[in-house]
Amino acid sequence: MSLLSFQKVSAASCAHPPFGLREGQNLEYQLLDAKGKPTGTWRYRVVKISTDSTVKKKKTLLSTTVRLKSGLYDLSNHVQQQQDVTFFCRRDTTFTDGLAEINYDGLKSFRERLKNYTGTPLAWPNNPTVGSSLPEGGVVVQVSSPSVAIAKVSTTVRDRKVKAAPTPVTVPAGTFRCYVVESQRELATAARADLVLKSAGRQVDYYDPTVGLVKTEYYDKGGKLTYSKVLLKH
Repeated sequence: MSLLSFQKVSAASCAHPPFGLREGQNLEYQLLDAKGKPTGTWRYRVVKISTDSTVKKKKTLLSTTVRLKSGLYDLSNHVQQQQDVTFFCRRDTTFTDGLAEINYDGLKSFRERLKNYTGTPLAWPNNPTVGSSLPEGGVVVQVSSPSVAIAKVSTTVRDRKVKAAPTPVTVPAGTFRCYVVESQRELATAARADLVLKSAGRQVDYYDPTVGLVKTEYYDKGGKLTYSKVLLKH
């Protein structure tokens, strides 16, 4: 989910923060229903940026980490969800936090339960090859009581492929040159190994390596657009 700035950074290394982010920067994404009507807003604030270096084979490798606080707000500006996320850059790839993929609707019936979150980051190469495949990512939430495990609620984004070279994409925040990544998105709730409720659909992400995720579209298994998320402010 993500992250932006007019500041242009090198697309070849991690000497600068992922997506050109800055400490104190505020970002907003607008959620739209299938008809394009606003349903809510995700807001992000960059709280800390740190850079580490390691030496391998006489080469210095940099890794930059960005920590953000995020919140989902309804149309009345009331907070609905809050989540801390982490982005990082290694070599020529930025990674977004798998925790940004949490299926909050699937967790509604477990409001008073204990939750343990395990995320697998999503990779966004600075210079991807059209037609190449990207690793899957997502999040697993283990729901439990003090004495017993209750269920696992997961989101998996798999079969990710770079479909198009940079093309102009216009959103409320401006026009950006974006790669297009298509993938399969699976939501699952497993109460037992033999009792798993699943739903699947298609996800299309548009991202500018020097800016971040600009737009994401979500489709059901029949190919119908269900909702989208677009960059509103950065």
